[in-house]
Amino acid sequence: MADLTPTHERSSGCCAGPAEGEDLRETVRAKYAAAALAAGEGTGCCSTVTTPDAAGDEVFGNALYAGQGLEGATAVAARASLGCGVPTAIADLREGETVLDLGSGAGADVLISAQRVGSTGKAIGLDMTDEMLALARANAAAAGVGNVTFVKGHIEDIPLADASIDVVISNCVINLSGDKPRVLREVARVLRPGGRFAVSDVIADEDMDEATRADMAAWTGCIGGALTRAEFMQALTAAGLVDVEIRETHRVHEHAASAIVRARKADA
Repeated sequence: MADLTPTHERSSGCCAGPAEGEDLRETVRAKYAAAALAAGEGTGCCSTVTTPDAAGDEVFGNALYAGQGLEGATAVAARASLGCGVPTAIADLREGETVLDLGSGAGADVLISAQRVGSTGKAIGLDMTDEMLALARANAAAAGVGNVTFVKGHIEDIPLADASIDVVISNCVINLSGDKPRVLREVARVLRPGGRFAVSDVIADEDMDEATRADMAAWTGCIGGALTRAEFMQALTAAGLVDVEIRETHRVHEHAASAIVRARKADA
């Protein structure tokens, strides 16, 4: 069977696994800080994610955007994508909407969203990593967009008002959280009635082994901490979201797949 472990997790050096006992959030922050710095320089083992499967196809990173539309995103923002899908392709963004990207990284999905919602709309990126926020703001300045804001914060405690967002998107970030039900409750809180949730994320197979789940390097590579399809559906429903849809798109690991996850907040 082909080894589908991300190449940046197999290698040593700047992307090696964290020390035992290190706090999960700090582990994730440090990894993506290094990725931001490398992407800004255009060099280093974390500047892009390359994860070929047995057929040689990339299953993480900017290669997934081929043919999906990168209009609005700068080359640096696109190159720094670490996601497992293309949430802007499934969000059905409309003129005048306010979009929130959880774990916005270098800002590619925010910049794409900003163009699609137009000058009467707004795109907000939320990230906890100073290095990613600096890179995203530089990318927004280079793109010359005025309807973009990047905010520092945690996805478990979104620093935005209740019912202030039309669409929440995210690209392979929710699985990195140590408290996913709380993230989804926060999503429901900030969404307006009728608001939409459209993300790309990793879902674990029911038979994912405990060794993989316990592997912190796999967790920060979007594998070990993933929910199963049933767990994700249950958490979304418990948060108060409806019309839940989870559809697998491609395999990213022997025991996990990338999926499109959609739901909405009930109308008032």
